[in-house]
Amino acid sequence: MRATGTGIDWRGCALALMLAALAAGCGGGGNGADAGATGAVPTGTVAPDDPGDTPPAPPPAAPDSPAPERAVRVVELAKDLNSPWSLAFLPDGRMLVTERAGRLRLRNADGSPANGGADEICCLPAVDAAGQGGLLDVVLDPAFAANGRIYFSFSEAAGGLNGTAVGRAVVDLASRRLSGVTVIYRQQPKVAGSTGHYGSRLVFDRQGMLFVTMGERQIDSQNVYAQDLTRGNGKVVRITTDGAPAPGNPGFGVSGAQPEIWSYGHRNPQGAALHPDTGELWASEHGPQGGDEVNRVLPGRNYGWPVISWGQYYGTTTAWGEGTAKAGMEQPVTYWETIDGAPWVPGSAKSSIAPSGMAFYTADAIAQWKGNLFVGALAGTALWRLVLEGNAVVSRQRLLAERGERIRDVRQGPDGWLYLLTDGAGGKLLRLRTD
Repeated sequence: MRATGTGIDWRGCALALMLAALAAGCGGGGNGADAGATGAVPTGTVAPDDPGDTPPAPPPAAPDSPAPERAVRVVELAKDLNSPWSLAFLPDGRMLVTERAGRLRLRNADGSPANGGADEICCLPAVDAAGQGGLLDVVLDPAFAANGRIYFSFSEAAGGLNGTAVGRAVVDLASRRLSGVTVIYRQQPKVAGSTGHYGSRLVFDRQGMLFVTMGERQIDSQNVYAQDLTRGNGKVVRITTDGAPAPGNPGFGVSGAQPEIWSYGHRNPQGAALHPDTGELWASEHGPQGGDEVNRVLPGRNYGWPVISWGQYYGTTTAWGEGTAKAGMEQPVTYWETIDGAPWVPGSAKSSIAPSGMAFYTADAIAQWKGNLFVGALAGTALWRLVLEGNAVVSRQRLLAERGERIRDVRQGPDGWLYLLTDGAGGKLLRLRTD
């Protein structure tokens, strides 16, 4: 395939990619084809602006963009990472990179290992690095320059069970050691029989509170609990830096509701970022077979899983759950029904892009991308560019598909360029820049 400015000429590969996606699943979750797993919606606060029974218009197609002002090229900074999951930029331009096996690495601004190759930072807690689990996201404290704190998410095992957990520590970059390591939050309850759907993106809001996205744990016996406010499955929580429920969290009027919960009805949100203008949390979320989403994650709202979805039961053409819309449940900002963004043909099998990391681009370095939202795709092996007008996606563009790489994380760097991590052994750190 050939690059066309910032876009990609991917004609002729759509069918092969769709078949590959069906064989591989969504890239972020397993088989959920249990017709009895829809569950009951708890009594609680009904969000305003209910969509009723009218689904939104189909998402915009992926048109060729106008000729860019400047061509964008990909620079491979590193290709020696082992299943990297997240990166966080330090004030001096260096970066922390997590690897799922449980390693935290310190990299120079050019991607090379810091300290002459001895780049691993010591003293993380044990992680449950099976399936989709391990060491996952990492973020800096808003006051990092003063306190040196970092926060990291990981899958934690205990007594044959596992779940998402969030740790806090002080990092000494000179000695490459963590101190004061404390687990500040644990998804409750932990579950047995699953090594998937941990969610695990971490985002600080403008009040210094920490959002944590959590998956519903993938297996059919657990996904129903995304609608249960007494459990942590399929929730976004908002906590203080000590792990307590954050002030201003919504009240649900449900006995036993966990006070950390911000929103519910999520499947497996693996990307999240704050909107640069509104300060709202946006998240990318895996659907089942098709139905991957980007959502505005608003307080107290129900995002529908597993009751409604734009996806299908795996290995079938049967629509998931009760349909695509239901009163009291939110609709996505945009969604995908095919791996390449082409229009879905009714009666055919859907396929998934498997969205992961995401970032709003706010810099001036790549002027034609300013204000756009970028979403990495795992099964879809691409970077999606979403052009916004307010909260609406007005066009989508599929980039880098010719590289055939699973895009795990997306970050804007302090230099104004866009940085990506690719998934798997031999994972790469990529920089997207202009000449």
